[in-house]
Amino acid sequence: MSAFIARIGAACKYFPFYFAPIAVLALLPALPQAAWAQASGERSTAEGMQALPSITVTAEKIERTLEEVPASVAVVDGWEIEQSATTGLQQLEGRIPGLSFQPFGQAGMNSPVMRGLTANFNTFSTATLLLVDGVPTLTAQGFENGLLDVDRIEVMRGPQSTLYGRNAEAGVIAIHSLPLDGEPRTSISGEAGNRDKRAVRLALGRPIVPDTVYASVSASWSEQEGFIDNRHTGRGEDERERLNLNLGLRWTPGSATDLVLRYAHQRYNDGASLWGAPAAARASVASGTPGWNRSRGQILSLTARHDLSTGLRLHSITAWNDFRDRIQQDTDFMPLDVLHVGRDHHLRSLSQEFRLEGKLGRADWLVGIYGDGSDNDLRSISKTMMGMSDMRARQESRTATLFTHWNLPLADRWSVSAGARIERNELRLRPRDLEEQKKGWTHVSPKLAIQYQTGPEHQWYASIGQGVRTGGFNVLAPMMGYLPYDAEKNWSYETGLKGRLFGLRMRYSLSAYLMDIDDMQVMQMPTVGMMYITSAATATSSGIELDVDYLLGGGWQFKGGLAWNRTRFDRFVDGSADYRGKRNPFAPDLNGHVGIRYDAPQDWYVQASLVGSSKVYLDAANHYKRNGYGQLHLSAGYRRGDWEISAYAHNAGNQRYDAVGYQNGFVTVYSPPRELGVRLTWRQ
Repeated sequence: MSAFIARIGAACKYFPFYFAPIAVLALLPALPQAAWAQASGERSTAEGMQALPSITVTAEKIERTLEEVPASVAVVDGWEIEQSATTGLQQLEGRIPGLSFQPFGQAGMNSPVMRGLTANFNTFSTATLLLVDGVPTLTAQGFENGLLDVDRIEVMRGPQSTLYGRNAEAGVIAIHSLPLDGEPRTSISGEAGNRDKRAVRLALGRPIVPDTVYASVSASWSEQEGFIDNRHTGRGEDERERLNLNLGLRWTPGSATDLVLRYAHQRYNDGASLWGAPAAARASVASGTPGWNRSRGQILSLTARHDLSTGLRLHSITAWNDFRDRIQQDTDFMPLDVLHVGRDHHLRSLSQEFRLEGKLGRADWLVGIYGDGSDNDLRSISKTMMGMSDMRARQESRTATLFTHWNLPLADRWSVSAGARIERNELRLRPRDLEEQKKGWTHVSPKLAIQYQTGPEHQWYASIGQGVRTGGFNVLAPMMGYLPYDAEKNWSYETGLKGRLFGLRMRYSLSAYLMDIDDMQVMQMPTVGMMYITSAATATSSGIELDVDYLLGGGWQFKGGLAWNRTRFDRFVDGSADYRGKRNPFAPDLNGHVGIRYDAPQDWYVQASLVGSSKVYLDAANHYKRNGYGQLHLSAGYRRGDWEISAYAHNAGNQRYDAVGYQNGFVTVYSPPRELGVRLTWRQ
C-alpha cells in the first residue's frame, strides 16, 4: 500500500500535462443554468427528440451507464456486427481505436495489442484478456470468436488487473451474448462470395417452459478457397473451413435465482498459414511439405446468480476451457522438405469465480475470490538442416485471487472508485526426460479513480492503477535450460472526458494516458539461432484515444475513432545491440476508423467505413516492418418483411499490407485480399 501511495505522489508530475487540455475541454459543454440537474431531466424527456440510446455496460462487473465508468470503454453493438458481416475478432482492429493484433496468419490464433502492449505466443498468456459471457480465455491459442448471436462487445482499454487479473494488463475484450429470455427469435442466413466462399449462419432462442426455462442455439459454417498459389502442387495453399456451435440453457427456479449453462465449440480445417518467402513473388510458394491447421476448442460454463433476502447478490462462474492447437507449416517454401514447424499443444484450464455484491449507503461494492488451474501438454516440432527436433513438456499452473471494488459518491458531482486485487500464481514445468522446474509470483494490483460531473451529460475522470502479466518459462528453449522470466508490471496514469452533446445526439469519449512498464517481457536473440524470452526491458507508453458517435438526423449517422500511441524502450540491451528508443514490435503509433451510415424510410441501408493503421515493426531492432494501410469497407442491405438481402465488400480497394520479415526475416505474412459477398437472411 505504501508503494501505491508513493505512485499517487509520483503521478503529480505527469498529470498536469494531461489535465490542462482536458480540463479546458471539460468546461465547454457545461450548462450555464444553476439548476443543471433539472435542465437535464427536461432535455432527456423532450417529446419526439431524436437521440442516441443510453448504453449500459458491465466493465466494472456491476451494471452502470457507459458515461459513469471512469475508464476508456468502447462498445460495438451486435446489430452493427451483424450488418457489417463481422465474423472474427481481427475485424475489430482499428474499429476499436487502440486495438490491433500481431500479424500471424493462422486462424484461431490471435495475440492482441492494446496501448502498445502485447505478448509473445510462446508465453501462453496475453496482455489483453478475452471474456465471453464472463468466461476467460488465457492464451493467444483459442483467442477467437465467431460473433454469433452477440448483444454487444465491450472493450476496456488500459490495465484492468484489479478486477480481471494477470491477463488484463493492457485491457479486456468482453463479448456478451443476447439474453436468454421470453422473447423468441430466429435468424437463418446463407452467404456466397468470391474465392468460392460459402457460409450459413443460424441463431435460435426460445422459452421452453414459460418464465422458467429458456434455450438457444447458434451455429455457423464457412468454407473459402485460398489466395496463395502453390506452384509445386498447382493448387491453392491456404483454403479455409470453420465451424462454430453455441448452445445455451437458462433456468430460473424462482425470482431470486438464475442459472445459465453454456457450451461453445470451434473447429478449423484449414490449409497453410498465410506465409511465404520474403524474396518470392507475392502470394506464391513452391511448397512440397503440406501445411494444415486442425485446431479445435470447446468451452463449458455455468453462471449462477442468487439474490439474498439481505439485499446482497451472489455470483458464480465456473468454466472449463479446452483448446487443441494442431498445425504443420512449411518454412522453406520449396519442394524439398528442408525446414518446417509443427505444434500439437493441448491447453486445458478450469476456473472458478465467486463474488458478492451489495450497497452500503450510496456506495456500490463487490468482493470476490477467483481461482484457476491449467494443465497444458506441449509438443513443438522443428525440421531443420541439422535434423528433427521434437520438444515435449507438461506445464501446470495454479492461481488464487482475492479482489474488491467500490464506487462511492462523495458529493452531488464527485465520486470515487477504488479497488485492489492480491493474486498468487504458481507455475510448474516438466520437460520430457529433464528435471522439473517451478516458480511462483505474488501480485498486488490497486486502482483508484475520481470522477467529476461537469454538466448534466458530461463527466471528467482521472485514475491510477497497476497492470500485471505473470512470468513463465521458455518452453521452446531447452538449450537455455528452459530459462524462467519474471512478471511484467506497469503503472498507468489516465485522465479523460466523456459525455453526450447536441440534444443527446452525439456521444464522445476522450482519454489520455501514460504507462510506466517494468520487467518488460521481450524476445532476445544474442546469437544466430538462439531465441528466448526474458524480462530485460523497461518502456514508456503514452497516448490519446477518441471515440465519437453522432446521430446526424434524416437517417444519417457518423461514427469515428482515433488512437495515438507512443511505446518506446527506455532500456533494452540484447548482446551487443542496444534498442533504447526503439518501438515495441507490433504496436502501431496510430490507428482508427471513420464511418457513415444511412437508413432510408423504405427499409434499405448503406454504410461505409475507412479503417487504418500506421506501420508496425516486427522486431526489436525495428528493421522489419508491416507498412501502414487504409481499408475501405462497404455494406448495404434491403429489408422486406422477414427477409433481408445484403452485400458487403471488405477491403474494397484491395490494399496490401504484408508483414515482411516476420520471424526475424524468414517469413512474410500476407494480408488478406479484397472479399466480396452477398447474404440472404430470414428473421422472425
